[in-house]
Order: sequence, then C-alpha cells, then structure tokens
Amino acid sequence: MIRPTLSADGTAVRLPIGAAAEHLLDDLALAYIADRDAVGRLLAHHGENIAALDRAIYGHDVPDHERAMRAAEADGSREALAAETPIAADLDDLLDPDTAITLAGRITRLAAHIRHRTTPEGTTRS
Repeated sequence: MIRPTLSADGTAVRLPIGAAAEHLLDDLALAYIADRDAVGRLLAHHGENIAALDRAIYGHDVPDHERAMRAAEADGSREALAAETPIAADLDDLLDPDTAITLAGRITRLAAHIRHRTTPEGTTRS
C-alpha cells in the first residue's frame, strides 16, 4: 500500500510510487537480458505505437477514429510487452474498503497538518 508522507519542505503530501517504478524497470531489464531480441522488438514496436498515439493526440487535424485506433494499438503492444516480461500483472494497488479508508484518513491528516501550519491566523479559507 502507498504510504503517504509530507514532502521535505512540509508543504505537500507525497505519495511515493518510485519503488514500484524501480521494480518495473528491474523486471524489464531482467526480461531483456533473458531474451534481448524478443523484448527489444516488443519495446521498439511499443515505442512506435506510443509515438504514433502522441502524434494523433496532439495533431490538430487528426480524426477521433484515428486517435482511437492509435490508442488501441498502444494498448495492444503494451499488453504484449507485459505478457512477455516478468512485469507484475497487478500493477495497480487494489484496496479493500478498510484499507482505502485508512489511506484516505492518512492523506487527510497530512493535508490538514499542512493547511493548519500555512494558514495565517485570523484568515479563513474559501
């Protein structure tokens, strides 16, 4: 589960996801070492699909159906890459209701601490 903390300067709530990204990169590197050709081709193909999707999203005259096709191609190549590598299938945290409420409470307490410290006395928030 994500462990929210205060930022170093105490002005924001930090939701650390860096450790998850580190594990994903490690898994991808191990998969690449195991089969450089296959993983390299999948990465290159996925990169091409992502670049095409970016062009479709930010292009001024790109029809909606082409954007949808590019998004589907990017999803497909991402799924193919994930299927060929030991990257964890459950990348998203799934929280049961009690855990979700606990996380929300922690975030709320940290945000309240920041707001209490940064609100000048005698003023109100709108």
